[in-house]
Amino acid sequence: MSRYTGASYKKARRVGFSISETGKELARRPYGPGQHGQDRKGKLSNYGIQLKEKQKLRFMYGLNERQFKKTFNEAQKMKGIHGTNFLKLLESRLDNLVYRIGFSTTRRGARQLVNHGHVTVNGKKVDIPSYRVKVGDVISLKEDDKNLKIVTESLSKTTKRVDFITYDENKMEGTFVRLPERNELNADINEALIVEFYNK
Repeated sequence: MSRYTGASYKKARRVGFSISETGKELARRPYGPGQHGQDRKGKLSNYGIQLKEKQKLRFMYGLNERQFKKTFNEAQKMKGIHGTNFLKLLESRLDNLVYRIGFSTTRRGARQLVNHGHVTVNGKKVDIPSYRVKVGDVISLKEDDKNLKIVTESLSKTTKRVDFITYDENKMEGTFVRLPERNELNADINEALIVEFYNK
């Protein structure tokens, strides 16, 4: 299945959820896309509710269905709560952490930075967006790419970072210091519904 490359605002409005976590997509039009977007008021079935929750999370991290299900299955093998482990694995992806550090204003932009070979982990170039970053790993940019306009503009807009990442402004590098706690992640996601969806 190919990755969706269309307008992210349409996806956000379709599931009624800000996939950029900024709320901008729904600020002006808090209803579904299309000619009849405002008229769709049908009640969702249990399956529909679970599917919508899954799509919210999948769209937010920008994964296709195969990648999403594979990560879900990996989380099932870990100790602890399945849904929480799933979120932790998604947060540990390199493209997500590049976004969290502030090298890009969107996860899609962060994925592009990784794909084009601008990002390093512990000093070595990594161009795989799904690369699983380990606690203690240091994420930076190649020396020649630290002055990229898109990066400097994004960093200038970054005012706050998550607590599970530390950032050294002088070296322009972020460290993944620990796995996130559930209360540090998006409270509008109900991961239990996603577990129910896949465990049917």
